[in-house]
Amino acid sequence: MNAPINDKQSFAQLPLSAAMQANLAQLGYTEMTPIQAASLPLALAGQDLIAQAQTGSGKTAAFALALLHKLDAARFDVQALVLCPTRELADQVTQEIRRLARAADNIKILTLCGGTPMKPQMDSLGFGCHIAVGTPGRVMDHLERGSLNLSALNTLVLDEADRMLDMGFFDDIVVVAKQAPKKRQTLLFSATYPEGIARLSAQFMRDPKEVKLSAAAQQAPTSIRQLAFEVREDERLHAVSLLLNHFRPASTIAFCNTKAQCRDLVDVLAGQGFVAMALHGDLEQRDRDQVLIQFANRSCSVLVATDVAARGLDIAQLECVINVEVTPDMEVHTHRIGRTGRAGADGLALSLASLDEMGRIGRIEQMQGYAFVWQKLDTLIPAPGNVMQPPMDTLQILGGRKEKIRPGDILGALTGEAGFKFEQVGKINITEFHSYVAVERSIAREAVKRLSEGKIKGRKAKVRRMADLADLAD
Repeated sequence: MNAPINDKQSFAQLPLSAAMQANLAQLGYTEMTPIQAASLPLALAGQDLIAQAQTGSGKTAAFALALLHKLDAARFDVQALVLCPTRELADQVTQEIRRLARAADNIKILTLCGGTPMKPQMDSLGFGCHIAVGTPGRVMDHLERGSLNLSALNTLVLDEADRMLDMGFFDDIVVVAKQAPKKRQTLLFSATYPEGIARLSAQFMRDPKEVKLSAAAQQAPTSIRQLAFEVREDERLHAVSLLLNHFRPASTIAFCNTKAQCRDLVDVLAGQGFVAMALHGDLEQRDRDQVLIQFANRSCSVLVATDVAARGLDIAQLECVINVEVTPDMEVHTHRIGRTGRAGADGLALSLASLDEMGRIGRIEQMQGYAFVWQKLDTLIPAPGNVMQPPMDTLQILGGRKEKIRPGDILGALTGEAGFKFEQVGKINITEFHSYVAVERSIAREAVKRLSEGKIKGRKAKVRRMADLADLAD
């Protein structure tokens, strides 16, 4: 059975608690997105669900509200498990569930992903938690060691299931599902419907209802302005800097089809004074995390990424997406440009295409139902002034969760003894062994000096600019 996509409806129509409704209103959740309107009534009724949903469609809130609705806060057992393809997506899902869980008392959510030590995760599981969000491999590790018990599980969520299948996690997902109680709800979200989705659902879902967005609902939002530029192969990389100097977006993701193209473009942009960083599959997990932290906290203007590395990223206030090369996959194009123009904001999507890529352009236009607006490269005029620099700079502090450092400790050190204003401090990220804080670019070096002369949580602080570390690496 296919469930129809409804017109926009209010969250107030859903059978949620008064506390949850108040929290949704406070978070600005008023009208449901199409995927939420179609899936939430079914999910809240306890139905198994296969839902087609792109990144940015509101799918996380759709399954988060369903699993929180049936959660028993008094029972400190894992009652919901969300499987994600990447650590980045798992972190974002965890953050979103935490925001939505504020209406309930003391809901504990753990992220179980590779790339971080097992023991702290095992210790945290030993104290008990309500919701686990993780990647299949690490969740399997915990199940094999006995540190994760799924006997109390009532909701299993597979987020971006098609991506997990692409990455070879079919068997792992089946093993995890078989260790969960048979009487549970399973919610599967996928952007596409490869053959493996049917095989998965046949193995462990109970009469799942299907929710598919219409082709029109999958088109690029009207808030995204799409422009295309014809280029020769030998001018493609230089054209990216022309676009940046003309449009001057504060934050941009530039998508390349290969890792080599990523590296080459970063070199070209860095040589012209842009603060650009690469995100691709060859990076170590620590390096990936540091790049994403700096881009998300506005210390890096241009993230140059492959599609695999960027899958699942949700960067707030992303002004521009540049398709350095046109993807051969039409759905990937929709994923790329859908990262800008979120939450009603205006977005800009710029595509560079050679003559050889015109066939791909035609197929994308056919899928979208409208044509690109074409402009010539020679119409791009650099805006007055120097190359745009990001507004923030990131400081790395030795010490993180292991030393029980909290964001308030760092903010207090900067605005107290160091003497900076609250407005000069941006995002603070705490990892296992390090902490990262964004500060206004103009005060970064002085902030390093003052923090290094003082203490954080009673200890001498070891602080350095991430930009200085990058210079040393070069």
